[in-house]
Amino acid sequence: MLEFGLEGKVALVAGAGPGLGRSCALGLAEAGAAVACVDFDGARADAVAGEVRAQGGTATGIRSDLRHMPEAEAAVAQTIEALGSLSVVVDVIGEIRYGRALDLTDADWDYSLDAVLRQFFHIGRAAGRHLVAQGEGGSIVSISSVSGLSSAPFHAPYGAAKAGLISLTRSLAIELAPAGIRVNNVAPGAVATPRVVARLGGRNEDGLPLESRAPLGRMGEPDEIAKVAVFLASDLASYISGQVVVVDGGATAEFALGAMRADQIPDNATLEQPPP
Repeated sequence: MLEFGLEGKVALVAGAGPGLGRSCALGLAEAGAAVACVDFDGARADAVAGEVRAQGGTATGIRSDLRHMPEAEAAVAQTIEALGSLSVVVDVIGEIRYGRALDLTDADWDYSLDAVLRQFFHIGRAAGRHLVAQGEGGSIVSISSVSGLSSAPFHAPYGAAKAGLISLTRSLAIELAPAGIRVNNVAPGAVATPRVVARLGGRNEDGLPLESRAPLGRMGEPDEIAKVAVFLASDLASYISGQVVVVDGGATAEFALGAMRADQIPDNATLEQPPP
């Protein structure tokens, strides 16, 4: 039987509010880890920690704004104080400011880079220093987006920040490898988090507006992203580092100009054949 190897380990989930963070916290706890639920909203952190405990797990809630390095260092210290150690970090934080690139402000740019890239740089350094000093290896997982791999209109700062997050993840993977610390990234496509569902106007009998755009015919669910993050954090991924795992229902595998209709498929018999 496959074992996650997370029993007795301690995981810190950054951005453990509703949505992906909550699913990651619950998934890590189900796999056997004690979980520090970190969020800039302390009530949300405590609520998710309470859910973990209600399901028989061990968890603590920590309020921290990881855009500031001292708070990232404090979050690591509080995790160790409350739960005894730290072996795994899963970073889910990411905000988006919509708008045409020519219309966005410097504040919009700074907001996206701070919320995506700067905070991961902080928690990656704070946790990485502890893991190196601890000398027992560890795992760090960041959550980016397919927007960091392919351009998308109207959220240029977010895409740039997610692309930077992917690059930073790979850099940390190389630098921390001698200490046995693996660093990987999950790049989700369209995911039906509570916030996304609300922005799309809620679910109806036809589903959500983006559901028909992925080859699998639906948006992803937060738990489906969390499962990949838990896998990468676990011993099941013991020889995986510096990688980006795309979880998008096949969206980025499709021809960029759209799917070909059945009536557009050429008849091979009518095509000009090369001379023998």
